[in-house]
Amino acid sequence: MELGIGMFGDLQINAKGEVQPAQQRLQEIIEEIKLMDQVGLDFYGIGEHHRPDYAVSSPEIILAAVATVTKNIKLSSAVSVLSSSDPVKLYQNFATIDLISNGRAELMAGRGSFIESFPLFGYDLQDYDELYEEKLELLLKINSTPKINWNGKFRAGLVNQEILPRAVNDHLKIWVAVGGTPQSVERAGRLGLPVMFAIIGGQPNQFKPLFDYYKKVYQAYGHDMAKFEVGVHMHSLFGENSQEISDYYYPLYSAQMNRIGKTRGWAPFQRNQFEAGRSPDGALIIGDVNESVDKILAMEETFGLTRFSAHMDVGGPSHAAMMKSIEIFGNQIAPAVRKALQK
Repeated sequence: MELGIGMFGDLQINAKGEVQPAQQRLQEIIEEIKLMDQVGLDFYGIGEHHRPDYAVSSPEIILAAVATVTKNIKLSSAVSVLSSSDPVKLYQNFATIDLISNGRAELMAGRGSFIESFPLFGYDLQDYDELYEEKLELLLKINSTPKINWNGKFRAGLVNQEILPRAVNDHLKIWVAVGGTPQSVERAGRLGLPVMFAIIGGQPNQFKPLFDYYKKVYQAYGHDMAKFEVGVHMHSLFGENSQEISDYYYPLYSAQMNRIGKTRGWAPFQRNQFEAGRSPDGALIIGDVNESVDKILAMEETFGLTRFSAHMDVGGPSHAAMMKSIEIFGNQIAPAVRKALQK
């Protein structure tokens, strides 16, 4: 099982509502990824957002920047909002990162957590499903052959167009991210794509039927189980002391949940919800080394994971807290998980 970190590029917001400059946060993110590589984590993913509380609107630019200052870590989006992107340019950008990084680039396609990109790039939300279907089809076709002929509804057709540059070995690994809809799971299984499940609330065990369905569809369409890959993305932060990290993180985490919740009609986020999430049955991996190791191993046992992604910057923890969490993950949690899985 690969162990890594996902981020959305959350900006730090203080009690006065003052927002951290994006320039500062971007420099911090680069330092954080360098540390991930140094402590031996397997992959890093960064999301795409077009909002004032996030620093990153173009994951590929961040990934290109860190491709030259890292050696081993895989570099991915988490996610690229495919519905409002041009698959041709998206492939070209990630193929370029793949070449710069000597084959470490991946692209994770999804619909995104928010909808700001649709009006920003001139797309109609009424076409939400059709956009994703068509653009995923085109992206996969580009990945499978350099010269293509293609016609669709939302983009100009392509006639004998060669899409360059090509990724290392003429193949870019493309993941798809899903929330919890059977239709998304069925599509991923049918296409034989590796899938990342976002488990960010409730009880993870509730997702087991979707994992089982994905595997069933994957096998039913004759895909090679030796290439089967499935992961989870879960809100995480690690510390030396469980209570101390809980007390530090709750105000930041709850503030972010409430900022988002205002636009989605959620009730105010409470401490008991936070602690329920941190419990063995909850979806938050926020605690000390032993708690985190046990919970990651439980996720692997429950779902048969090949990848675990710790979403570590929700609510904008300080750079110091992020660096400490990364150090604990790489130097203490990851070795313990890997050792346990070798038994």
